[in-house]
Amino acid sequence: MSQSTTKPGDMTITAPVQVHQEDKPLIYVNGRIVPRSQATVSVYDHGLLYGDGVFEGIRVYNGRIFKAQQHLDRIWASAEAIGLKIHISPKEMLDLQRKCIEANEIVNGYIRMIVTRGEGTLGLNPNLCPVPGIICIADQIRLYPQELYENGMKVVVAERPRIPVECLDPRIKSLNYLNNILAKTEALDKGLFEVIMLNTEGYVCEGSGDNIFLVKDGVVITPPTDASILEGITRRFVMELCAKMGITVREELFRIETLLDADEVFLTGSAAEIIAATEVEERASKGGATTRISEGEGPVTNKLRQAFTDVVTSADVPED
Repeated sequence: MSQSTTKPGDMTITAPVQVHQEDKPLIYVNGRIVPRSQATVSVYDHGLLYGDGVFEGIRVYNGRIFKAQQHLDRIWASAEAIGLKIHISPKEMLDLQRKCIEANEIVNGYIRMIVTRGEGTLGLNPNLCPVPGIICIADQIRLYPQELYENGMKVVVAERPRIPVECLDPRIKSLNYLNNILAKTEALDKGLFEVIMLNTEGYVCEGSGDNIFLVKDGVVITPPTDASILEGITRRFVMELCAKMGITVREELFRIETLLDADEVFLTGSAAEIIAATEVEERASKGGATTRISEGEGPVTNKLRQAFTDVVTSADVPED
């Protein structure tokens, strides 16, 4: 394999790229596209040492980057919130994403866009990291087995609460995901895939990696953005779909009792897309009882998932 690189926005790959299967995908790391086995960062990078950085998970449908502008806006907002200056332009970042999906011949897939604080010292001081690190991975992702999209899945309410906004605003999509990972292990320990996290005030906020919606009497309800949640791109798109389809959608605080009384519950995310949660197991400290929400995917969830599928399988997948 050979490649020539100047600056990120001008990155090119010369000659046919021939790599072994185990070296795929080709990954952009700090100015170069390299095989997976060569995609390395310094052990002094503060993204590795301290989870100091930001990222985006982005879908590719029909060769188009879904909601590309919204993802760019969010990663820049996240970086600004932690005082991290991205040294390339949004256009250059979008160009390198396109080059990565082209290099890996991806028509339908997933992009992980990462900006780290960069190489520094073993101390915390971010000012000693002069150049941020930039990584772009274009590959495939599947969070849940296909049958769960058809039949729905069981989730459990996590004992571990979501980090309060005052400590680390979840709207910052940072590399520090330990709160989410420890909550997710509560599901994995039970043979499940996802949890429902409550905030420190006891309100439902989100899953370990997905936003949450409930449906009651035909109305779609989701926690507001100040309830310790990430402002999901897919969440926003589903709310837009509701408006277009004449489905009432509201942002409201609600507790787990309201969720358990719902007609339908579903989760959304760039990786998860839209998936129904048909059973909810309460926290062990609250008795651990399981409530059946619905028998399979409910009608509103199905209608929204079909509308979502129609959009992302069309020839005109929205990039704005």
